[in-house]
Amino acid sequence: MTHPWRFFRAGGADQARIESADDLLHLRDLDQKRWVALACPTRGLEFDERTLDLIDLDRDGRIRAPELIAAAEWVGARLKDWQPLLRGDARLAPDSLADTDEGRALAEELRRTLDLTGHARQSDIGLDEVRERQSHLAAERHNGDGIVPLAAIEDAGDRAIAQRIGEAMGTVADAGGQPGIDETRIKAFFDQAATLLAWHREGEAEAGCAGRRAAAMAVQAVHDKVEDFFARCRLASYDASAAATLNATDPEQLKAHATGLLSLEAGVLWQMPIAPVSPGAALPLDDRANPAWRGALAALRKQALQPDFGDSLDERDWLSLKDEVRACREWQRRQPTGPVAALGVEVVASLAAGQPGGHLDDVRARLLKQVEDDRAAAPRHAALNDLEKLLLLQRHLLRLARNFVSFEDFYEGRGAIFQAGTLFVDGRACELCVDVADAARHAPIAGLAKAYLVYVECERLNQKRTRVAVVSAGDVDFLFVGRNGLFYDRDGHDWDARIVKVIENPISVGQAFLSPYKKLVRLVEEQVAKRAAASDSTQQGKLGTFAGRVATADLPPAATAMAANAAVPAGTPPPAGLPLPGRRVDVGTVAALGVALGSISTVIVGLFGRFIELGWWIPLGVLGIVLSISGPSMLIAWLKLRQRSLGPILDASGWAINNRMKLSTRLGTALTKRPRPVPQAIKLAGPRRPASRDAVA
Repeated sequence: MTHPWRFFRAGGADQARIESADDLLHLRDLDQKRWVALACPTRGLEFDERTLDLIDLDRDGRIRAPELIAAAEWVGARLKDWQPLLRGDARLAPDSLADTDEGRALAEELRRTLDLTGHARQSDIGLDEVRERQSHLAAERHNGDGIVPLAAIEDAGDRAIAQRIGEAMGTVADAGGQPGIDETRIKAFFDQAATLLAWHREGEAEAGCAGRRAAAMAVQAVHDKVEDFFARCRLASYDASAAATLNATDPEQLKAHATGLLSLEAGVLWQMPIAPVSPGAALPLDDRANPAWRGALAALRKQALQPDFGDSLDERDWLSLKDEVRACREWQRRQPTGPVAALGVEVVASLAAGQPGGHLDDVRARLLKQVEDDRAAAPRHAALNDLEKLLLLQRHLLRLARNFVSFEDFYEGRGAIFQAGTLFVDGRACELCVDVADAARHAPIAGLAKAYLVYVECERLNQKRTRVAVVSAGDVDFLFVGRNGLFYDRDGHDWDARIVKVIENPISVGQAFLSPYKKLVRLVEEQVAKRAAASDSTQQGKLGTFAGRVATADLPPAATAMAANAAVPAGTPPPAGLPLPGRRVDVGTVAALGVALGSISTVIVGLFGRFIELGWWIPLGVLGIVLSISGPSMLIAWLKLRQRSLGPILDASGWAINNRMKLSTRLGTALTKRPRPVPQAIKLAGPRRPASRDAVA
């Protein structure tokens, strides 16, 4: 049997009412085609963010219809008395919990929390007690997160090894914010340590590197350059003319680098042969070698050769030396890599040497045991977190459902969760304001709402927020970018508001009726201003000419003409209004002007006569003229007002709106309020002038 839903008509569609516990429990049965919204963001809403995060099961920053249904059913499995939820109570009593496994577990945790927080005599619990207990649990040694804080390890030796684990593998913060290590880091460290120690033992025993590691490392450090040197010498023995090319010690070849910065650690010197190349030459181990490689050759001589060895190394001795350390070099190539190897085999070996039997297995077992002990406390934490979730859902779930499934709070004027506050500007209060993350990305979609939108930048105490307000009543003559207003958020805080963007659309049919006349007045004002500016410019020119004539009145005519020619650029026509010598009025032009004025007056008289002949139909004639002017704009406004919708505005803010959500004229008037006229206001004729002294006397 289907659930008996009740509906109300709003926004151009039938919306389901959510009034009882059964309505919440049967959200799954309500056809989602009837839901107003199918998803909403967890931020930018006038709603408790912690509650939204608990409902957001996949932690993606959005709540979808299945997650809201799951939250309602989760509450249904744990509550017996739904009246506190319908009232939005902030406290929970044990008697309200259901007689199920989930409800009994929460009742037990409720009583335990009251006892541990010193409120055993209370009959109910609130968020304050729960969060007090959560803060204590987070600071406890075992808090259920599976992370062992370094400072909580009691044994000094184990704590020292745990610190080494943190240095190599990194630490992770536990629920109390303390640095610690978890199972993954512990296992990874000891696995890498075991591999490193096994490699070290292999080198000491099987590879014969005991006492020869330094020699092998010295050979490895210069191996490629020494091989390169003897190969060049053999090639020079084959072709003596190639020695100069292979040597690369000619000063002429260094000229390109003479003006740059030279370094013995890298660059051109490092890339040159390790010593001068010649047929059958031996490798010098003294100052005759390349300066960039003398340190490495000195280490080779000290670590790999006998103390009484000479100052040079021929190719035969080099091959013999390579054979001696070949196995050790192969072992070094197999050296493990990773963060534990970066600590050094000596450090890891010293950690093992401090343990019984020289093994780290016991330390590994003890640290993993502490992780398991910490995880054993997880069920207590889970029950406490569930208690917090139930308290939050009891307080906020019904309101969220009414703002998600049906938008009852919005249509009934209780303030929807997407309404950010009220904007006061230009003598009106706009109550439909929505938070906007990025106005540039929001505007293209929100513009499809066919509503008049005003984007305002709000500032308060070094905070900046952008909001968009829907203006749905009044006129728009003084709404422009740069105008200031005042914004009040839902908490009553006031913000300075400045209009930064306007999307124009009709507000009412009445405004559209006056729109053509307002445009005509603006055009006339613009043309008059342009004509006045042109006339002022002409008069300024005439005054300048007249001033010039006055200034040269005492000069002879020739000097006056020269002064005038010098002051006026060549090719400039004479100033308007000054008749030229010998110029006469054109009689034909005067006649044409007279004929034109006569024709115009005849047409005007004819039209006025026809209009007078209408008699009693004159009002209809006037109405027809008015409709011919205002009718098109009124029709366009009426069509757009029928399409005005809230959906695109919310879609641009991250919602998934499922229906049109039309903003009717009545609803628009309720969302943008204007001041009512005061019935007993006294009208002043104007400011009074102060009486004169004589009158006072």
